[in-house]
Amino acid sequence: MILPELTASVALFALLIGPADTDAPTSGSSTRTRMRATIEDVTGQVVLREGETPILRYNARRVGVPEGMFDVEDPQTLAYRRRYAQPRSDYIHPLYGLDGESLTHDWSPDHPHHRGIYWAWPEAELVDSSGKKVTGDLHALVGIFARPVGQPVLENDETRASVTMQNLWLWQDEEPVVFERARITAHALGDAGVRAIDLELWFEALREGVTLARRGTNLYGGLNTRLAGIADQELEYHADPEGAEPRRAWSCARGTWSAGRHRTTLAILDDPRNPDYPGDWIEYPELPWFQPAFPRAGSRFALRRGEPLSLRYRFLVIPGSASSEMLHAAWDAYVETNSPADR
Repeated sequence: MILPELTASVALFALLIGPADTDAPTSGSSTRTRMRATIEDVTGQVVLREGETPILRYNARRVGVPEGMFDVEDPQTLAYRRRYAQPRSDYIHPLYGLDGESLTHDWSPDHPHHRGIYWAWPEAELVDSSGKKVTGDLHALVGIFARPVGQPVLENDETRASVTMQNLWLWQDEEPVVFERARITAHALGDAGVRAIDLELWFEALREGVTLARRGTNLYGGLNTRLAGIADQELEYHADPEGAEPRRAWSCARGTWSAGRHRTTLAILDDPRNPDYPGDWIEYPELPWFQPAFPRAGSRFALRRGEPLSLRYRFLVIPGSASSEMLHAAWDAYVETNSPADR
């Protein structure tokens, strides 16, 4: 239950993002409501829009390696790209800013496996069919891959649009080892022009012995965000100490994206229901790239049959340089609007 002293900050941020309509009707079609999720005819990818304005593209179907990726003369560079530039699916790119610019980056020559906003672990350990313990790298696309199952489920109404997709993690792109369900929900702009996007993820092992870990168990892994170039970049992380009430956790990037006209803040709010909350902060400003990592450093998280792992986050696209106070209020509002049945 939200504490009484949070009410003022929640109310403040609610004015910025607009009223929530948690009981609004939805449909599985792409009817022309204010908020729309549609499937592209040729590619099969999903685009969430408000009116005619694109919000994001969810690459539900396999994306092939772009032309020119292997047009390099240096043998070492070519070998690196051939290893890590692999067809991929199950990620968000582009995520659009308020000027229509892309906030995310895909197919970077320096890290061709980086792919916008994606949820992946560099150490997915399992026991293969021969009984041997093996490790795949879902982050770098080596040995294990997320592949779509069935059709995207779309929901549209006047206040939000969403896509839900089921995926299988395939060992060596053949053998199913994990079932994944991903739901992405974009909310209509509030009066202050703030965009909220909710990401809900569920993972369940299809066999015993599957574990997830960060690189070396203490570096990167979990919800990954590779950003497009930013001028005057600022990265910030906030997590209240253990025992604080409330215990807020959020991270953000501030700056002017290369194709944008105005300064923007992209924030990630960490849901307190997530295991190992709050996620460790990992950043690589030179790329730029950042994340709230999962699981906790020095550990491996065991996925179990019949016990899905659930992870939830909210992304915010905010005009200007959002203050820490505003992001505190945003986190409070996010927690308050979570379904009580899920807490």
